[in-house]
Amino acid sequence: MEGDDARQAIQDDNRRTTPRPQLARDPKFEEISPEVGEIDDDALADLVDEDPDHAMSLLAQMRGATDQKLAALAARLAGRLVLDVAKAGPVQARGVGAMASSPADRVDGDLDLDASLDGLVHARATGELIDAGDLRVRHWTQPATALALVIDRSGSMSGKRLATAAVAAAACAHRAPVDWSVLAFADRVIAVKSQDDSRSSLAVVDDLLRLRGQGTTDLAGALTAAARQLDRSRAKRRVTILMSDCRATTGADAIPVARGLDELCVIAPTDDADDAADFAKAVGAQLATVDEPTDIPAAFLKVLER
Repeated sequence: MEGDDARQAIQDDNRRTTPRPQLARDPKFEEISPEVGEIDDDALADLVDEDPDHAMSLLAQMRGATDQKLAALAARLAGRLVLDVAKAGPVQARGVGAMASSPADRVDGDLDLDASLDGLVHARATGELIDAGDLRVRHWTQPATALALVIDRSGSMSGKRLATAAVAAAACAHRAPVDWSVLAFADRVIAVKSQDDSRSSLAVVDDLLRLRGQGTTDLAGALTAAARQLDRSRAKRRVTILMSDCRATTGADAIPVARGLDELCVIAPTDDADDAADFAKAVGAQLATVDEPTDIPAAFLKVLER
């Protein structure tokens, strides 16, 4: 599910909101939001300094608040915090294609006039036809890395799970700015961002924070969708990053699908990683575990660095 259909599915999810009394079960909520439609910036700043994971998780919960003014404030603040945390990892400039100059008989591109000048002058002076090998063209090289993030949204999506998924999406954008996708799945797959879509990381983060949990888990279907996204990429390295406990409850066998991917990395919750570890071992995938949203940059470093 992509494009307008995906946007509509996310919008439908967002109709399930969280009332204020339920949000108030968090002991910090009333400090952060002392009144309806309000967020105390100083209290939030204190919580970010004290416990950024708690702050992100609470803002993620508040993004789904029944109070629409509060939800909008939480969306803006959560997005900013998530992007800041994601940037804690190393910048992967090599994820972006670079401009290069090559002989015209080898690649297609636009004439590199400066680099071709000697050949053009010689041909004009001698009256000879210029050889294509004497001309240079400028062209984009392949980006080194493309990422497809696949997020398991089956079961409940707590504030911490939402925040962790959002940080992971922002980390993908940070590492592969022009070649990344984000898929969320349960029994069906929603492309929050397609591989060839130019949506901003902030818009993607906000959509993820609006998701709600679903029932069954079609792991094979999700990995198949990731493979199709990466088929659109020209990158030399194409990596699927699966965030899941890897317990499939419906659909085909995921192991053959996973083995058919160019490269698979699995990120699982530390307190529920046994099945993910077995799955990763069976398919030859890299594995990392996370406790909190701020663990994501280190997890990405572990599974992606060669």
